[in-house]
Amino acid sequence: MRAHRLLRGFGAVAAGLAIAGSMPTAQAAPSYPQPDPDPFYARPADVADHAPGDVLAVRPMPPLLIFPDTTVTMVKFRSTNSQGGPIAAVTTVLTPREHQPDGPLLSYQHIINGLGAQCAVSRVLYTSDPNLQVREAVALNAALRRGWSVALPDHLGPDFAYGAAKLGGQITLDGIRAAKRVPELAVGNSRVAMAGYSGGGMATAWAAALAPRYAPELEIAGAATGGVPMNLVKMVNSLGFQPHPAFGLAMAAAIGLEREYPDRLPISSQMNAQGVAVRDAMANGCTNEIMALGAGHSAREFAASTSMIDDPAVLSVLDENSLELYDGVPNMPVFEWHSPSDPLIPVDAIVNTDRRYCAAGVRLQMDMNVSPEHLSAAVLGLPSALAWVDARLRGEPAPSNC
Repeated sequence: MRAHRLLRGFGAVAAGLAIAGSMPTAQAAPSYPQPDPDPFYARPADVADHAPGDVLAVRPMPPLLIFPDTTVTMVKFRSTNSQGGPIAAVTTVLTPREHQPDGPLLSYQHIINGLGAQCAVSRVLYTSDPNLQVREAVALNAALRRGWSVALPDHLGPDFAYGAAKLGGQITLDGIRAAKRVPELAVGNSRVAMAGYSGGGMATAWAAALAPRYAPELEIAGAATGGVPMNLVKMVNSLGFQPHPAFGLAMAAAIGLEREYPDRLPISSQMNAQGVAVRDAMANGCTNEIMALGAGHSAREFAASTSMIDDPAVLSVLDENSLELYDGVPNMPVFEWHSPSDPLIPVDAIVNTDRRYCAAGVRLQMDMNVSPEHLSAAVLGLPSALAWVDARLRGEPAPSNC
């Protein structure tokens, strides 16, 4: 049954999501981002000698006007890619003046709709580009003024594997491990919570689900996840067949997944010349470039072959990154919010996952707000999410409306 559903949905994914076209196949290799020129981000030669969460480097950063009375520290750490190999990842930790030793730590997974180095949160914090900004700064300042430290991981990894949801969960958990191992951050014995919306919610939700197996030693008080794409097949299927204003996000997910799974999902080899040209144009882009390049297009324009549709290796990649299909459940309370009419994400996948968590005994608080779409749902739900996180960090018992 599941395989049949995946086969039906994969049409929009197979070629980066591109279905049959008339132009010849370009036979292109995967497109990776330009390396960050800052050596701090570089992968150390001995990274494999370290355990997940081990600290590789620490760098104090200049203060930021958007976060007053707060110190900024970048932490590079060892994490794990989707194949189980070692990678270097980065989290940026904000420490407010009000923070007390072992005061609360919030790992906030910011939305990163991007394929290039400049899209990383650690970069966006210091950019002058008005199109790149931490839009949740107001909410994060509220957390900082409560005395919480806030960790902001670059959860897409060094190759900016947009769409590789499991990877984001692992980086999030290793970022928490790493922050707790930096003495000057004073969070070694802190109560910890996680939060995020949309792509950041996806990394958060995967971190919560992976924690019992990937980081069983971490005690996490709760995870607040909003607007989470919980089934990539369904999501891309809805964005890919017909011209869609958000098709760029589907195209970016195809590029990102190919970067993470080049042998199992070689979508560039299925693209026609037009598809490769669009791929190359957005290969280092962030939200605005990705959306502009994909707006009004569809997968049908960019492929020359459908030979990957029945490939079990391809289908397994999508399966592995769809939380609805993952058999693990969180070992922590969860607050989940979304719009019941969200046009960008498959709401039924969220409902199915919530039901599975409830059946497994997860303390789950579900909140469907009145927003009719994706972005305003984030704004409407965030105050309730932060209030829920605050109660978990204070040690109050978690409510459930299962």
